[in-house]
Amino acid sequence: MSLWQLNRRGWQWLGQAGGAGRQWLAERKAFEGARDVGSGISLDRSFVIALLALLSIGMVMVASATLGMGDSAAAGRGLLIRQAAALVVGLVAMVLLLMVPLRHFVSLRNVILLLSFLLLMVLFVPGVAHTVNGATRWIDLGFVRLQASEFARLGMIVWMAAYLGVHLDKVQTRIRGMLAPVIVIALASTLLMLQPDYGNTLVLGTTLFAMAWLMRAQLQTMLMLIAVGGALAVAGVFSAQYRIDRLLSFSNPFADPFGDGYQLVNALIAIGTGGLFGRGPGESVQKLAYLPEAHTDFIFAVYAEEFGLFGVIALLGLYGVLVWRGFVIARMAWTVKHYTGAALAWGISTWIGMQTLINMGVNMGLLPTKGLTLPLISYGGSAMVATLLAMGLILRVHHEASRAMAEAGIKDVREVTR
Repeated sequence: MSLWQLNRRGWQWLGQAGGAGRQWLAERKAFEGARDVGSGISLDRSFVIALLALLSIGMVMVASATLGMGDSAAAGRGLLIRQAAALVVGLVAMVLLLMVPLRHFVSLRNVILLLSFLLLMVLFVPGVAHTVNGATRWIDLGFVRLQASEFARLGMIVWMAAYLGVHLDKVQTRIRGMLAPVIVIALASTLLMLQPDYGNTLVLGTTLFAMAWLMRAQLQTMLMLIAVGGALAVAGVFSAQYRIDRLLSFSNPFADPFGDGYQLVNALIAIGTGGLFGRGPGESVQKLAYLPEAHTDFIFAVYAEEFGLFGVIALLGLYGVLVWRGFVIARMAWTVKHYTGAALAWGISTWIGMQTLINMGVNMGLLPTKGLTLPLISYGGSAMVATLLAMGLILRVHHEASRAMAEAGIKDVREVTR
């Protein structure tokens, strides 16, 4: 075969491959009122800007909070490098997930649920789980430790959204329509409480319940679940002495400032000394061996000390935009009858908003300590990757819903959000 023939055949092959690629990108498949088209991904700019701003603040704060950790600066640099690596992995995973049509998650919903439960059950296998401060929440893979609850929670939210999308009529009209979600919540809560992890149990149960409520599940069923869930939540608090101690120290941390109230007292000192404008980036004093978990659960206190009241207001604004746009995207999906997408956007937005408020409330002494990180800002590779995966899912909902709106002739988003 001559060089010219080989070159010609090569160009023919590339042309066929390119044609196949264009055909794949241009393929349109209906899914709950939304279609995937090959003219590019439609992004919610406000959502993306708020997300990138929070990620940037997070990296700055992790760098600041880890200064002086350990016996040398190397310990802090190591934590920062691991957080940066998790951020890169999370962003890549988010982009890849953005390309996957939601119909695939609907068809694989039971597999996703099973994997979520397996992640939680692996924690009870000797030699695999890793325990920190009396809590067994991590899977030790040798080169990295995964916090199982972060990925299991996201998987259960995806399952719940798919279930509500497929069985919405049954959920809205029959009591037994909520039987499967109640069983899932009960099993997941049991596994989380055995770790123990009361904070994530509360967030997951409330999020799944909120998803059903927003999808207009039968009112009588919801009221019954509120009563039962509230009673179980109170019982959970009083089921362990350390939770009772946290409740008592939260009510008056200065009664025992060097014991149970030590962490909250130092967090309040950090927030109080921040004033209106803060000490400045990297200038926190409380992070220097005074405030425990300064780079994880109590990073908000360090942020408040360095950026002050106006910085806190700006941070709240960014989270507000993220959650608000998530709810707008959910409403878009609901309007075009993309029910799985609506439930998914509502669920993830509720989770992020709730965890943010709980973390800030704990730091400011408004809520008892829960051990929940500040989304997108606190140190934690598993939390970062899982949260960015969730952000990719919301952006995918926006893409599918906006395409469906365009096909339905709805040009102004305000027509949907009124």
